[in-house]
Amino acid sequence: MFVATLIAAGKLTGEVVREAIDRLDATEHEVGAPHWLDEGDAADIVFQGSLVSARAELAKMDHGALDVVVQPLGDRTKKLIIADMDSTMITVECIDELADYAGLKPQIAAITERAMRGEIDFAAALAERVGLLGGMAESTLVDCRMERVRLTRGARTLIQTMKAHGAYSILISGGFMPFAGPVGEAIGFDKVIANELEIANGRLTGKVLEPIVDSAAKLETLKAEAAKHGLPLAETLAVGDGANDIPMITAAGLGIGYHPHPAAGEAAAAAIRHHDLTALLWAQGYPRRSWVLG
Repeated sequence: MFVATLIAAGKLTGEVVREAIDRLDATEHEVGAPHWLDEGDAADIVFQGSLVSARAELAKMDHGALDVVVQPLGDRTKKLIIADMDSTMITVECIDELADYAGLKPQIAAITERAMRGEIDFAAALAERVGLLGGMAESTLVDCRMERVRLTRGARTLIQTMKAHGAYSILISGGFMPFAGPVGEAIGFDKVIANELEIANGRLTGKVLEPIVDSAAKLETLKAEAAKHGLPLAETLAVGDGANDIPMITAAGLGIGYHPHPAAGEAAAAAIRHHDLTALLWAQGYPRRSWVLG
């Protein structure tokens, strides 16, 4: 059994739901009656058939603000979430914003973009970008965080709701702990993992301390934390936006690309391109009345 969740906050009509049912019917899926999670916002369609075929068919729907998540019905409510930070749980890329303080934003942002698209090795790109920030005052990290970092809409509601229903939450970032620590605390994550910058005499040396938090570290953390909590990977959710997130996204029970770069969007089980992070609650079957508003 599978479930297709249609999400179009304030714009989901019965006609759009009927089109999805008709598409599944026409491709030889056995379809049940639709169920509104929140009328006008999100609806579920339970069906039997091919997961791959259903995803491909429903991806053809063109309704502007529509996001679709198709997944197995069992283990739909996840008990572990592992999330990227930059451009996922927050609205910016911290290293690009730091670069702006040094007058290097275009140069460093271009490297970031290539790394997120998977065109260059993440660790090498990280070392190159941090090297350019050598000599920056440590106090600039605090200034940047206070002035530039904003939580993504729905971040607190997503994590607080999942925790209220028994899930464990991990923020894991290829960025830096001076940002990730306060962000994780503000959102309510149970655990935060990120890179540590080397600092001497109150200034960045231009180096990152080992071990590097890269795509392999994200994948290993997902597997290790699932095992630690006695969970099969089917009961895990991973969300991110870049190539560095692909291994954990593809290994999780539900891997979500959040406003993703193309490579991450193609690798993910589903992509949220139009809505905020509360879409991940509808994807798990939580109606708005069960949300813990952040």
